[in-house]
Amino acid sequence: MMARTMKAMVYESYGSPEVLHLKEVDVPVPKENEMLIEVHAASVNSWDWDLLRGKPYITRLGGLRKPRYPILGADIAGKVIAVGASVKRFRPGDEVFGDLSGCSWGGFAEYVCAGEHALTPMPAGLSFEQAAAIPQAAVLALQGMRDKGNLQAGQQVLINGAGGGVGTFAIQYAKLFGAKVTAVDRAGKREMLLTLGADQVLDYAKEDFTAARRHYDLILDVVGNRSVFEVKRALKKGGTYVMVGGLMPRLLQTLLAAPLIRRFENKNMTILVHKPNHEDQKVWKSLVEAGQAAPVIDRLYGLNDAAEALRYFGEGEFKGKIVVRMKS
Repeated sequence: MMARTMKAMVYESYGSPEVLHLKEVDVPVPKENEMLIEVHAASVNSWDWDLLRGKPYITRLGGLRKPRYPILGADIAGKVIAVGASVKRFRPGDEVFGDLSGCSWGGFAEYVCAGEHALTPMPAGLSFEQAAAIPQAAVLALQGMRDKGNLQAGQQVLINGAGGGVGTFAIQYAKLFGAKVTAVDRAGKREMLLTLGADQVLDYAKEDFTAARRHYDLILDVVGNRSVFEVKRALKKGGTYVMVGGLMPRLLQTLLAAPLIRRFENKNMTILVHKPNHEDQKVWKSLVEAGQAAPVIDRLYGLNDAAEALRYFGEGEFKGKIVVRMKS
C-alpha cells in the first residue's frame, strides 16, 4: 500500500541552512496532468541557495515574508509511481530525471509531483545520483553556448566559474566542438578542470582574465562577479558574452549597457534566461549514453543531511555537483 506520509527537508522562513529541518508531511497527490515521482536523488543548484536565503530579494516573488515553496530541490531522478489521466509520455515504473524549477520544486523529499514536460527518461547506464546531477546545470550550459553563444568549431572560449555544475558541463560541450577552452576558478579545482579537457586554467585569485592580454570569441560567465565594462575588454570584436548567473546589479548593468556595446564596439553582451525543457535534457541524455559527457559529483549526502549539503554549496569549494540521495 502507498504510504500517506513522507520525509521531506522543509523550511518555513528564509535564512541559513540551519532553518532547514526534516519533517513528516503528506505525500502529494498528482493532478490530471502530473505524475507522482518516488525521488531517489536530487542535486543542489544555486537557485536552491538563493531561495533558502531569500536573496536577492527578487527570489521572494510570491513569498515575500515566508517561502512560496517550503521544499527546495529542482533537479531530481527517480521512478514514476502514478500518472494523471492526461499524461501520455510515461507510465508507472518508468525511471526519469528532470528539472522541476518550472513546476513547484519539492525535490528534497521522498516523493514529488511534476508535469511530464519537466521530465525525461533516465540515461541508460547511469545511477539515479548521476542522473540527478544533470538537468539544470547541463541545460544551462547547452543554452548558454549553443543558443546564446552560437558556439563554433575552433573558437577561443572562456568559462568564468568553470568548476561548478554549469561550468563542468560547458567545458565538455565546448570540447566536443573542438573549441579551445580557458577555465577560470579556484586553484584547488585545477586538476579536475584539466581532466575535463580545459586547455588552460586560470586561478582567479592570481590572474585577471579581463586584463585583455587574451581575447575570446565566447565568454560564458557563471558567476557574474565582474563589471560588463571589464569583461568586454577580453572579448573579440564580433564575440559574445553570455551571463548565466551573478549579482543583480551586474545583471542590470549588462542589460542596460548591452545595446551601446553592441552598436559601438560590435560585441554581444547577453543574459541567459533559463528555459527548462525535456528536449534539451534529451541532448544530454544522448551525450552521456554515448560516453561523450559525464556529470561530475563532488559529494553525496543523505536526506537527513540536506542542510549540510546546502552549507557546503554556500562555501563555494565544491567541484561539479552536490547530490542528496533519499535512499541509502
